[in-house]
Amino acid sequence: MPTETPAPSFDLVRMPWLPVQRLDGSETQLSLADTLAQAHRLRRIVGDVPTQEFALTRLLLAVLHDALDGPTDPDQWSGWWEDGWPAEQVDAYLERYRDRFDLLHPTAPFFQVADLRTAKGEYASLDRIVADVPNGDRFFTTRVHGAVRLGFAEAARWVVHAHAFDPSGIKSGAVGDPRAKGGKGYPLGVGWSGNLGGVMAEGDTLRDTLLLNLIAADTPGLVVDDDDAPAWARPPLEAGPAQSFRTRPTGVRALYTWQTRRLRLHHDAEGVYGVLLAYGDPLVARNRHNREPMTAWRRSPAQEKKLGEAQVYLPREHDPARSAWRGLGALVAGRVHGAAQRQEAASVVRPRILDWIARLVNEDHLPEDHLIRARLIGAVYGTQQAVIDEIVDDAVAMPVVLLHEGRADLGEAAIGAVVDAEKAVTALGDLATGLAEAAGADTEGPRDTARDLGFGALDGPFRDWLRTLAPGGDPDERRARWQREARRVVTRIGADLVAQAGEAAWTGRVVQGRNGAVWLTAASADLRFRAELKKQLSLSAAEPTLEARP
Repeated sequence: MPTETPAPSFDLVRMPWLPVQRLDGSETQLSLADTLAQAHRLRRIVGDVPTQEFALTRLLLAVLHDALDGPTDPDQWSGWWEDGWPAEQVDAYLERYRDRFDLLHPTAPFFQVADLRTAKGEYASLDRIVADVPNGDRFFTTRVHGAVRLGFAEAARWVVHAHAFDPSGIKSGAVGDPRAKGGKGYPLGVGWSGNLGGVMAEGDTLRDTLLLNLIAADTPGLVVDDDDAPAWARPPLEAGPAQSFRTRPTGVRALYTWQTRRLRLHHDAEGVYGVLLAYGDPLVARNRHNREPMTAWRRSPAQEKKLGEAQVYLPREHDPARSAWRGLGALVAGRVHGAAQRQEAASVVRPRILDWIARLVNEDHLPEDHLIRARLIGAVYGTQQAVIDEIVDDAVAMPVVLLHEGRADLGEAAIGAVVDAEKAVTALGDLATGLAEAAGADTEGPRDTARDLGFGALDGPFRDWLRTLAPGGDPDERRARWQREARRVVTRIGADLVAQAGEAAWTGRVVQGRNGAVWLTAASADLRFRAELKKQLSLSAAEPTLEARP
């Protein structure tokens, strides 16, 4: 009597699929259960690309939030920080939902729709969900022939990533989706996390990182409904939009697992060879600042005027040309230097995750000298958001005392130091402009190059300086120390620019200034540069005290 062939299965709870880095730097893959059980011995999730790491970390957070039904408040969190979360409770939860974490389940495959199909039964290549294969451009990828076939572990990671960061553009039109026209699904926006300027707090271990981002439901400014649940704790979805998607999300568990796409992997016993990718539940990013904690938010006067609404908040996306420390004001105090000049409303909402950490340090659940890394991850989309052009991945390490309400002076010193850097680099750019004008050359290129040099040279020193803002320090003295360092670094670059100026710049020429015609030379541009540095970095002239000398 023939035996039945067992149904194919890839159990994400017990099978290794999550790429992790151990504390010794080695890398491996672990199952969902093992990753959470060994989180204290792991450095972090690695991810095939940084955005995948962000999406997978949010998946783990959704598991913990739902398994532990918390934290309800900082006191409960503090107990987990000291003693670890209840491991047995997490294991029991994963066992309860084990079927929903089966990538190949016949009726409810993980993050997929089991019977998803098109009218003609087509499916696409895996390039549709693999973000390291640029659409139509294989010159800068190791997958020269595209993503022809994937193992089940890697396919699972890209499924999670697709819901979070998949570009917009035309998708397949699934049978049963009333939005499909002519067999096509027309653009409904990027995956939910693709809207964000993602921010997460990193600790020394994965366990610390997960706990630092495990935000309590009673956090001020954050709304979490009683029925908040991740995707696997809800009934399996069908091809069309969920009936309740207009009233959701219900909280972080729903948002961290938001099903912006409908997927179905095509596979055989050895792996995955194709995918059907269609639109799922779109989610407008406007005014979700009371739901989504892992991004900063900015007011949009343009959208307020267009929509006739009193306040419109949009995610504050990352600028790939700016280092993370240059946005410190938005992270520490919800403030953006120069916002008025850019016609951006001054009101910026700090990521709720950092509000949460500020609360932990304010209430003595974290020591003031505890060091975290604010990790910034995001996708930059190209033409009509149909492709990912760039991925932003940066971090800035800082002591949590900068978030302490009682030590706002230290936070102000840090924000002021960023402004100092901006002013010093502006003076450097003006010098490059002056040298080019003196030579009768184009000014835009030299100015941009000088600014890039300035910020690049200040990057390492600023990050080192920021780590010194420990409790008990004098903020004014620390900022004066930074100004001296910034002045030293920028003066050196300026001297190099002057030395490299050609004969035409040294000879100079007559240019029209504010008060009439002036003779501009390399020497006069240098004098103005040094005077401006002295003016903008006024604290740098003060001599350091004996205690403050390096």
